Amino acid sequence: MAAVLMCRRFPRLSRVTTLVTTATRKAEGGSSKRKQQKEESLEKADAGADPVATIQLLNPLHYRVLYNPDAYAKSRAASQQHPASSSGQALSDDFTTSSQALPPIRNALPKAKAKLHPQQTVSACFSTPQTKEEAENESQEMHDSKEDPRMFQKGRPEYRFVSYDRFEPAEPLSLEEADSILCSVAAHRDSQSPGAIADAFRKLSCLLVGHHAVLVASAQFDTLCGCAMENIRSFSTSDLIDVLKACVCLAVPPSHPLLNACDSEFCRRVWDMDLDQLLLVADCWRCLDRSVPSYLSILFSYANMHWKDLTLPQFVQLLYIIGEGQRSPVDLMQKVESVILKYLDSFTLEEVGAVCLGLFKSLSGISDHVMRRIADRVSLQMEDMSTYALVNVLKLLRCTRMDHLPLLKELGKVVPARIPTTNIQGIMHIALTCSSLHYFDEGVMAAVATSLPSKVTYCRSKDAAKLLWSYGCLDYEPPNREEFYSSLIEQMHRKLHEFRKFPEHLLTGLLGLAFVKRFPEELIDYALRDDFVEKTRGSKYELQKDLFTLGKSVEIECPSYQGSRLSPQLYQEMTEMVLNFAEQEIYVRPEIVEATSLLESMLGGLEYVKIHMILPHTRSSDLEVHLAMDGHPIPFNFKDNVRGKTLKDIGVSLTDDLMTQLIKGGSHSQSPLGVGNEASTPGEDRREAAQPPHAGDHTALSCGALTATTGLGVELKSGPKSALPSPAWKQQPREVKLAIQVSNKNHYCYCSKRLLGLHRLKRRQLQQLGYVVVELPFWEWFPLLKRTRLEKLSYLHYKVFDPALLSRAA
Repeated sequence: MAAVLMCRRFPRLSRVTTLVTTATRKAEGGSSKRKQQKEESLEKADAGADPVATIQLLNPLHYRVLYNPDAYAKSRAASQQHPASSSGQALSDDFTTSSQALPPIRNALPKAKAKLHPQQTVSACFSTPQTKEEAENESQEMHDSKEDPRMFQKGRPEYRFVSYDRFEPAEPLSLEEADSILCSVAAHRDSQSPGAIADAFRKLSCLLVGHHAVLVASAQFDTLCGCAMENIRSFSTSDLIDVLKACVCLAVPPSHPLLNACDSEFCRRVWDMDLDQLLLVADCWRCLDRSVPSYLSILFSYANMHWKDLTLPQFVQLLYIIGEGQRSPVDLMQKVESVILKYLDSFTLEEVGAVCLGLFKSLSGISDHVMRRIADRVSLQMEDMSTYALVNVLKLLRCTRMDHLPLLKELGKVVPARIPTTNIQGIMHIALTCSSLHYFDEGVMAAVATSLPSKVTYCRSKDAAKLLWSYGCLDYEPPNREEFYSSLIEQMHRKLHEFRKFPEHLLTGLLGLAFVKRFPEELIDYALRDDFVEKTRGSKYELQKDLFTLGKSVEIECPSYQGSRLSPQLYQEMTEMVLNFAEQEIYVRPEIVEATSLLESMLGGLEYVKIHMILPHTRSSDLEVHLAMDGHPIPFNFKDNVRGKTLKDIGVSLTDDLMTQLIKGGSHSQSPLGVGNEASTPGEDRREAAQPPHAGDHTALSCGALTATTGLGVELKSGPKSALPSPAWKQQPREVKLAIQVSNKNHYCYCSKRLLGLHRLKRRQLQQLGYVVVELPFWEWFPLLKRTRLEKLSYLHYKVFDPALLSRAA
């Protein structure tokens, strides 16, 4: 009888019954199909296949919206079991932050709203894992990016006044009762009072979830909404809020005309509402997934005026709204820090996580002082914190670049044991935080690598790319390196269709692989194609540098590569851009300027040292020096020398005697020696370090000190070979090219001497090109900058003329 009434009163429901039967048969008959078929169907959909051809497409593996609060959080045995949901699914895991039981589970497809057809809800119900192992993985990976950030609201009863509670208990409404309500509204449309209309919405919101889509699509519901819009100015504020809450419960589409009317009316009433009501309405808009920039702007202005009166729940809820709206109101954010400090000791750990997530999502700046205070508290209570809340703290930590060593050390103690039960997005953020802060903890990274292969099919393109980057950045290959990298590379192949929309993720992953000398040629060929390069130009990120680094690395390290390559024009553009940046920002750094000046002084002049980027795609500078196999410096930088010196700069008088020497190539007299000293770089007149004698620059070793090379000698060497004073110049000995690296702490992992991936790649490629890398490590060179000139020259002499360098080159 109920079925007959349902078909009569809701005409579209007869189609739903047919779809349910069809979907059931499909689900029962297709239970043996595996995960790979789901992914193949997704790729077909991307290529233009009909998305309703197979039931798997309606609930693809890649975009799950099922929910399990402990999939992203630490389980606690002391918590209570959650009651079963209306769909019959029970939550067996425990909530981590409250002694209260979690209310019933929400609808399995909350994001779908009215855009979903009824068969989609049915397909979700029948999309079950095929094996016990898959079921366990499924439960761990369930994560709802829309609902999980709201977990902090379960910790205090006050949040029910400022947020929408979809689990608020209510008496279920039958279809017959719903039909009666709608018929009554239609029959008395012209005489319905605002209170009666609001009451109708309140009652209809109690209808079982499975019938919402049909109700919202019915003509009778449209009539009810029309009545509400006609009387919207007459509603009391509380009634209007109840109408909005009913729309949330019934999953009314965000673009529905009734919601347009509500948006305008709430904007008009803002200044007559209290802050609890304002926050509740904002929360409803979030649940409806509707953008309301005007309303939020007014809300933030209101909060900015009353910020000193914000209670703790109001403040946390406000930051949640700010984060979910991804807006950072400048005037208000200036006051946020003082409120954080006011309530910091009173926050629950979940509220600390919510505050950090709100700041992270809204890209709000936060001072080092406040971030350090937050990190201080977290480092002392990390064991009691859910993994989800902890990850939110780590997100903000990496944005502020905070090197909070106590928190990082505690992370190494707490996190490894949680990794197997943490979902893949949480794992990615943990690894990314470590790499972003350049903090290497082998326990954390090994635990992530061990757990990843079994979870890899749940990786989004972003997750796979960031994980590869994290390991490459830290230059760490885990014990299970082959399984780890092969599984991620395979997932990158599966996600190739996603990179069309997110090209930055492909480049991120490939660079991470390049750092550890792994070059998957098919993916590289795809990334260097002209059409993909064109897509990168439309990205909101600057990707040309990444393409530059990848393309040149492939040229150097993969000589047999036959795939696509970047255009010469792009290489030229990027090289010019990087070199211009280096001249303005890198070459002028004090530690590099000092090293360059002292090397020129020690070796004999500008032509013996060249400061430049040997490998521009690695974005750091080098000091190039050439040595003969007998250890003598060889001049080579004639181009820079000619540009850097003129006759005016040198101050040489062209006397008859000097012209005779230049033409005949005769030996230097004492007079040009003195002239040469005038032409030296600042400080060159006082040679305080020893170096081997060199026939080319006419230096003489006397009692461990050097006599200065003449500026005239410098000019002779830069002239035509016919003018050189000795035939020896025509037979240069085989040379050793040194690439001297003036490193800094940003080249290394935090508090360690572990070189980061990009700089490891650079040194590897320099060696492949025939250079011998010599480092002036910052922990040695920076302290010397404050010491005497003699000590610095002595140190450089030791580095440049180390016999081991020549033996290595030989």
